[in-house]
Amino acid sequence: MRTVKQVSDLTGISVRALHYYDEIGLLKPSEITDSGYRLYDDEALKTLQQILFFKELDIPLKEVKDIMLSPYFDKMQALKNQKKLLVLKRKRLNGLIELINKTLKGESTMNFKEFDMSEYYDVLEEFKTEHEDKAIKMYGSIDKYNEFIEKCKSKEDEIAKAAIKQYGSIKRYAKAVKNNLNNSATLSLAEQYDKFKKDCIEDKHPKLKELFKKLTADLSENPSSNEIQEIAEEIVNTAKKDYEAFKSDRGDDYWYYAVNIYLVYPEWIEEVDKKYGSGASKFIGEALKKCPGTKLPKIEELYIKLTSDLSEDYYSREVQEIVREIANERKKQNQDLKVDDGENYWGYTADLYLSNTTYIKVIDEKYGNGASKFIGEALKFYSENNKS
Repeated sequence: MRTVKQVSDLTGISVRALHYYDEIGLLKPSEITDSGYRLYDDEALKTLQQILFFKELDIPLKEVKDIMLSPYFDKMQALKNQKKLLVLKRKRLNGLIELINKTLKGESTMNFKEFDMSEYYDVLEEFKTEHEDKAIKMYGSIDKYNEFIEKCKSKEDEIAKAAIKQYGSIKRYAKAVKNNLNNSATLSLAEQYDKFKKDCIEDKHPKLKELFKKLTADLSENPSSNEIQEIAEEIVNTAKKDYEAFKSDRGDDYWYYAVNIYLVYPEWIEEVDKKYGSGASKFIGEALKKCPGTKLPKIEELYIKLTSDLSEDYYSREVQEIVREIANERKKQNQDLKVDDGENYWGYTADLYLSNTTYIKVIDEKYGNGASKFIGEALKFYSENNKS
């Protein structure tokens, strides 16, 4: 018999999740002690293993419960069907497929390693312990960092699947996260961005304070007007002169993304609107984006080129050559910042363009109806035909 804590340690499933499974009748404990402790035997663990297989196939818990409690449920046949789907959806999960094969042969295996996220959480906790100052700079406070960890745990399955898709394994993902968290280049850039944002919102840069106040004096103005553009151009020139992030070789790119913050990041939009009035963040973003000094990064130009004709064949030589340029530009960016994107970054990204509703909506609005599917298919083809 194992306690809830022991089952949680073995499987990587949180104690809260096991309690919830009990509450909804999906996985009842084998025994409850006089003190109220839940205990699980090997048969219960086999049932939990079956539940985890279903979860890998993105089947909602309610449906899992209906399937497993049905009098027509055939465990062996279900495993065979699951194996087929897992091979199609998760080519890289060879360990999990091998586990299913063993189970189909009747072997009593209790290996839950494929679902273990402990290494990832260890990296996050280690970073907090060894680099508390950096954690505070990145997240605002230790409480907010802890909140981030809890949010990760609440989305554990989603993160695990994405990590395996992009990096091949949780172990490889945890190593990359550790590298990226301790990366001095990305930390430095993040700190520089934060300094610019803080100076703007707290009026710590006298000239920018005056310029932003002047820019937002009348939000009914046209952001493209000569008067507004003169002020905006002065803001661009001042920021590029006084902030390190925008002086580097990729300074123009970093400035472009800093401008985008005013248009796409909800928390920043809320702060700016609170300071200057409703709609101010969008107004500032549009005004700054139209300035000659705000240059489109090469990778953005390539995406515009890629989606210029959505009737093209995504696997054509012309389209794939643009995708190759995008991949090379991304590689250069990563080398500059020493970022580890994982061995299957483009396959993972292709999935986002093809199935993530948020991505699809944003990309279709940006490049035209059907653009997200087109980009996703082009990236998927590139990924499948350019294995390193």
